[in-house]
Amino acid sequence: MRIGMTMGTAMRTRVGARVLVLAALLCALRPGRAGGTELTFELPDSARQCFHQELQRGLKFTLDYQVITGGHYDVDCYVEDPSGRTVYKETKKQYDSFSHRTEVEGVYTFCFSNEFSTFSHKTVYFDFQVGDEPPILPDMSNRVTALTQMESACVTIHEALNTVIDSQTHYRLREAQDRSRAEDLNGRVSYWSVGETLILFVVSIGQVMLLKSFFTEKRPGSSGTST
Repeated sequence: MRIGMTMGTAMRTRVGARVLVLAALLCALRPGRAGGTELTFELPDSARQCFHQELQRGLKFTLDYQVITGGHYDVDCYVEDPSGRTVYKETKKQYDSFSHRTEVEGVYTFCFSNEFSTFSHKTVYFDFQVGDEPPILPDMSNRVTALTQMESACVTIHEALNTVIDSQTHYRLREAQDRSRAEDLNGRVSYWSVGETLILFVVSIGQVMLLKSFFTEKRPGSSGTST
């Protein structure tokens, strides 16, 4: 009896493992996240960079952005609809996220401005996602029955993978930002070290010359004349 129970447990474990593997494969074959674009670009001082995207009416879009390097890590950002109406505007933001559902069909414009800075270049990252995320399972929103074990595992894996993607993007941005700060600090420390070395060299030469002047014998000139 114990042998039968052990074999049954082992078989259920193998079946469960196969179900999870199959669910992972199905998740990999399913359509993923909503379509969009990720871009990292340089924004010079006193400059503005705009991007344009044609969107249909009733479509949802999301804009995430973050300043990676430069100045105080801030930038101005605004979004305009095809009629020129400003639907989003923020000034001197380090990072932000904005979602909006279009009311007018046409070309939407979103711009990043560094016009308030006169000498600091910026590096800006943004992620522009268009459309709602497609359901991972067919007719998932209209279902009245509970999900099967395979479907539940597939949904869980899909959500976990989305979380991993967002975490990796966040950590890449933090790593790039920290690297920029470390390189800037390293440059400042190097210049300070060179300056200290020059000052120490000049002070050393001055001290040697001062001490030498103390022990230099001064010979009086001949003041008498022969008659």
